[in-house]
Amino acid sequence: MDSQHVLYNKNYKPNDEALTPAYAIKPLLEFLPNPRKTSLSTDDGRKIRKRNYPIIWCAWDLPDSSYVKVLAEAGYEVIASHIDTGQDFMTWEPDQWDILIGNPPFTGKRHTFERALSFGKRFAILMSNTWLNDSAPKQLFEHKDLQLLMFDKRIKFGNQVQKGITFSSSYYCWHFLPKQIIMRRLIVK
Repeated sequence: MDSQHVLYNKNYKPNDEALTPAYAIKPLLEFLPNPRKTSLSTDDGRKIRKRNYPIIWCAWDLPDSSYVKVLAEAGYEVIASHIDTGQDFMTWEPDQWDILIGNPPFTGKRHTFERALSFGKRFAILMSNTWLNDSAPKQLFEHKDLQLLMFDKRIKFGNQVQKGITFSSSYYCWHFLPKQIIMRRLIVK
């Protein structure tokens, strides 16, 4: 089997659908602009509303996912898409969006990050820290600034079959954080 076959394997595994709990999404809110709307007056006295917050694309999420709920409850406009609804991240893109946020399948990581980088827009993508051992992130981010939002403990994904999570995860970001590495505590309730 050649390396390209391994890097671009599209045969997702059942364990790839890891449901991210709300407590692992809330730390992202600190790095997003306040979602309030600002009223502006025009020269003729009319009031207009201008959107000063990003439209967030949750590319691997159904409308009832924790990502969509947490971000929408915080006041953001969220676009949810999922391969099960015919909106495959590898081929589909919303007409308008500003930031990509989510937890993609762990299978096909390299292809996912290549596509995310190809948009030239900010993103925060949850991924296993073990991926840093691969050559792919080093190649993909060689001339781009990879940013990491790391946590003090492992995330317990809602639907994972194994007892206990054997890996830690971070948000791999591009143009999302104010510096390259930020550590945060996960507050599990």
